[in-house]
Amino acid sequence: MSDPKPWLKYYAGIPEHLDYPDATLYDCLRRTAERVPDAPAWDFFGARQTYREFLAEVDRVAAALHAAGLREGARITISMPTTPQGVICFYAANRLGAVCSMIHPLSPPKEIAFYLKVSGSTHALTLDAFYPAFREGMQGSQVECLILARIPDYLPWLKGLGFRLTKGRKIKPVPPDPRVRWWHELARGRYPAPPPARMGTHDTAVIMYSGGTTGTPKGILLSNRNFIAEGMQAVSWVSMSDGDSMLAILPIFHGFGLGVCINAVVLGGGKSILVPQFTAKTVAELIKQKRPSFVVGVPTLYEALTREPAFLSADLSCLRGAFCGADHLPRPVKERFEELVRKSGGDLKLLEGYGLTEAVTAIMCMPLGEYRECSIGIPFPDMLAKVVRVGSTDEVPVGEEGEICVSGPAVMQGYLDKPEETAAALRTHADGRVWLHTGDLASMDRDGFFYFKLRLKRMIKSSGMNVYPVQVEEVLLAHPAVAQACVIGVPDKAQIERVKAFVVLNQPEQAGPELERALIAHCQEQLIKWACPRAIEFRPDLPKTLVGKVNFRQLQDEELARMQARGEWVGEKVC
Repeated sequence: MSDPKPWLKYYAGIPEHLDYPDATLYDCLRRTAERVPDAPAWDFFGARQTYREFLAEVDRVAAALHAAGLREGARITISMPTTPQGVICFYAANRLGAVCSMIHPLSPPKEIAFYLKVSGSTHALTLDAFYPAFREGMQGSQVECLILARIPDYLPWLKGLGFRLTKGRKIKPVPPDPRVRWWHELARGRYPAPPPARMGTHDTAVIMYSGGTTGTPKGILLSNRNFIAEGMQAVSWVSMSDGDSMLAILPIFHGFGLGVCINAVVLGGGKSILVPQFTAKTVAELIKQKRPSFVVGVPTLYEALTREPAFLSADLSCLRGAFCGADHLPRPVKERFEELVRKSGGDLKLLEGYGLTEAVTAIMCMPLGEYRECSIGIPFPDMLAKVVRVGSTDEVPVGEEGEICVSGPAVMQGYLDKPEETAAALRTHADGRVWLHTGDLASMDRDGFFYFKLRLKRMIKSSGMNVYPVQVEEVLLAHPAVAQACVIGVPDKAQIERVKAFVVLNQPEQAGPELERALIAHCQEQLIKWACPRAIEFRPDLPKTLVGKVNFRQLQDEELARMQARGEWVGEKVC
């Protein structure tokens, strides 16, 4: 390709290059606090802190963690929903030069044990409600201090009382445990100031984990520079300032939740509206009350919002941007959301982006002033992207499908203790740059806009032809009876794989053979025959991953288990 950055003409005021500070994440927080000390940093159901108060709280907690034995280079597991404690601890640990290992707060004991072992964490933070799982998971680990937080720690008095009288009553008392320290005591104590950390901008700051649906999760090593670069790129993309706010719906164990909803907002001096648990009603009410500038989420979030009565009555004129990532955005969902926003006083497009935890999170997005049908946009400043022939480093011609490769300051350092997997993912190409091979199929047009197809491992091979599940799902979702759809490949003697669809209906009572035939006929009108579902299974809901994406792998596993029980499938062989 003659022009390595054909997308630059669509930047419309966005700089091609950014000046990244030689700093840590804590340094960046401190600089924001010095620049806009009285700007609100976060809001948690009415509890708030300015950047001056936020920095002071981070410093207090850093001193407390140091007194509790957390040292430079050590690792602390943060297993929290999106709450003040999780965010404050993240920056406090960085102040000490410690590394944060971010995991889901609902992880079962077996997973907790795995994460604690691979990270080598000496400290951990979680909620009191999750103490039983951690007590079991910590057996045989290096954890010497478990810090327990309570949801009411930062809630206004009345809301805290309400929580204690309702959900709080169901939390079992924590028995005496010498390893346990309580957050409210640590955060309010007085401790000597810890020494300055020697951590640098290129040192590892965070360990996040790849999805475990394909096997054992891999620890992804991300530096201060990775997070700072991705955050500054996101800020520049939407021109975020201290007057803006973002709903922090995605969890902080997720790259988008931590990297954009929290850290990018800190870099921009904006306000994060912390949402510890997603429900469509809660988010709709927060949009009505807090009037955020930006909303980001996964497709299932927007699908749920379009069906939430509280959202339908909200004034949405406050929204400057709405972005969707982590999974394919069905066009019917996009259109319903945009129409609702228009009817409620807003004027925006629900724009898709693309990213992966190996590059913190989003590294390309549709510009605010542009729209291309089905495109995931163009790369952020300082990020390069190209499409190569699968299994090679050779770039394919414009418009041809291949594997997305990305290069730039947001790309990870590597996988934790997995040199072979690191070498397979991070490869030096003929241009001398290190490129991340994403494992995702896409194409690029002449203007540099990318079009995501699917994860390489999700493609269905039916009668020797490639079938893209998202295309079949799009057709199903266009039918008025269908609320949700997921398509998988099922082993088949004649076709190698046959297509099966799982569908959630708008009116579940309509489920039955007649509607199944009607939906298959609907697909046959718009798809090549080998891409059409051979069977449709109606379900009350679809399984979700930890970040709310439809868990197609779980559906595949369940289907294979049923086939095996019937004697139709053994290992890789169809009987």
